Amino acid sequence: MSDPKAAPSLDAVIARRFSRRDLMRGALAASLAAGIGPEALSGPAAAAEAPAETPAFDFPELPAGIDGHLHVAEGYESQVLLRWGDPLFPDAPAFDPAAQSAERQERQFGYNNDFVGFITLDGSAARGLLVVNHEYTNAELMFPGLNAADRKGVIAGIGADQVAIEMAAHGGSVVEIRREDGRWRPVPGSPYTRRITARTPIALTGPAAGHPRLVTEADPTGRRVEGMINNCSGGVTPWGTWLSGEENFPYYFLGALPEGHAEARNAKSMTMGTPQYGWGRFHPRFDLAKMPNEPNRFGWVVEIDPFDPASTPKKRTALGRFRHEGAAGITAADGRYVVYLGDDERFQHVYRFVSAARVAPDRAGNADLLDSGTLSVARFEADGTGRWLPLVHGRNGLDAGNGFDSQADVLIETRRAAKLLGATPMDRPEDMEANPKTGRVYVMLTNNAKRTAEQVDAANPRPLNLFGHVIEITPDGGDQTAETFRWEVMIQCGDPAKPEVKATFSPRTTADGWFGMPDNCAFDGRGRLWIATDGNNRRATGRADGIWAIETEGPRRGTARHFLQVPVGAEMCGPCFTPDDETFFVAVQHPGEPDEEGALGSYEKPSTRWPDFADGVPPRPSVVAVTRTGGGRIG
Repeated sequence: MSDPKAAPSLDAVIARRFSRRDLMRGALAASLAAGIGPEALSGPAAAAEAPAETPAFDFPELPAGIDGHLHVAEGYESQVLLRWGDPLFPDAPAFDPAAQSAERQERQFGYNNDFVGFITLDGSAARGLLVVNHEYTNAELMFPGLNAADRKGVIAGIGADQVAIEMAAHGGSVVEIRREDGRWRPVPGSPYTRRITARTPIALTGPAAGHPRLVTEADPTGRRVEGMINNCSGGVTPWGTWLSGEENFPYYFLGALPEGHAEARNAKSMTMGTPQYGWGRFHPRFDLAKMPNEPNRFGWVVEIDPFDPASTPKKRTALGRFRHEGAAGITAADGRYVVYLGDDERFQHVYRFVSAARVAPDRAGNADLLDSGTLSVARFEADGTGRWLPLVHGRNGLDAGNGFDSQADVLIETRRAAKLLGATPMDRPEDMEANPKTGRVYVMLTNNAKRTAEQVDAANPRPLNLFGHVIEITPDGGDQTAETFRWEVMIQCGDPAKPEVKATFSPRTTADGWFGMPDNCAFDGRGRLWIATDGNNRRATGRADGIWAIETEGPRRGTARHFLQVPVGAEMCGPCFTPDDETFFVAVQHPGEPDEEGALGSYEKPSTRWPDFADGVPPRPSVVAVTRTGGGRIG
């Protein structure tokens, strides 16, 4: 187990691990942040490289700012493709904010779209299935009369009918879309159209399925759960299924467990007891005191077959239970499937799952591939090496002596198992994705204002980390299944003009190019990295959330360029490219939220009415399609 206090200083680690060119690049960034001109630094090697530099991205940088609209770089166009409440089925009613019901919402596009995946039909980049997570709801923006400034007031003031609408607005959507004459459109009457909600029957599979800790009065088998909730990011598998990670599920449970209860320690580990919803007032299963096992049935990765609307989604327990931000994967050289997973909470961990079997050439052969394999957690050493620690019952203290009687216990209490093994506590690990061209893995670490100077380590090098950072992992031998890896902090985010922030963007990054709070990421067909932010708002940075393109290779490594800006109060989610790179799908979540102290953020007075800008119509989370004016590849 690493001892952060015994770790060498970050400067020492950098000096030992980085090449001279990398060190010069870091010195340049530091000099600019301190107001020193780069000409003050000697370095003929760096000077010789400069004339040969070719930026990886050719779009004109978008000026950073904040207002009630969506903006994209010059030469690009944005199209609102799907909005909350848009009818998805031929018999679905049009959106009417004054006449909402659960029955209507179940036939309409859900709320707060997060992950977006595009799965081609017939191999076409102009026709496919859009799969979208609906993470959560903002009741104060959906319904009139709720106190937006007081979460307890929202919980107490919401009614049973409104809760039913919220439950119907959660989950996910499958929508067939087609591009014609340069515009994307949903396909009416498509046989693939589907809504998944917080009431949809879902199977529990894998090592924890059927365990007594998953059994409830409503489900004595412990193998069938009602719904999926707070589904954040995810991934699309090579066999055409959609992986959807349940994240902040503790927010849905009211009440508390008494000291000494069999699940009390587990509930504390998952930080239960921080309700944000009033569902437990009307549904006993969301009341901890009445249904203490119900939370164990959430916090999993759900696999969904978008080609079969009648199929039962499956919660794959082999991938562990925690606050799943994403579930992006890559096929290893030996044919096994590897899924990278972040646990989005301060001082939590990053994980990797490796399937036991190889990916089969046919879809049917992969039906249960994710039910068997090895889940591991990462330990980052101060010397730039790291190790994946297997979370396997009977090994390294994961046994009855520590309260783990089976592999099911290890998976239900993944967090406790990870800490027992000495995994590195990270600064809110969110999306993790492997570059399909290089195999390097990128970890988005959003922030951690609670980390003290005594808790700093090489992988989390700043106390009071308000702006987050990005770590790059290189599997040893290029093998995604290898036990060991090398790593480095690629970017420390924040304003480079403020020395106290200690941002480490390349000095080629402009005043519009820096950002904070990295959240989701995506790679285009050329292996270039695009990052979406969450919390990069007026209070924190003086600019809105959006999309930034990041150079990861060569002398411009660490250079960021601003591409897209969301409306005030919104979060940027779901970056996803079509296979030809000619369309970039993004998800705009919770527009209209308060953006600064004293700002408005209610149904009656949202901070913006994007995208409709009509009186009486609340802001609507939406999926947006971005294309190049006149056609062509993005970026």
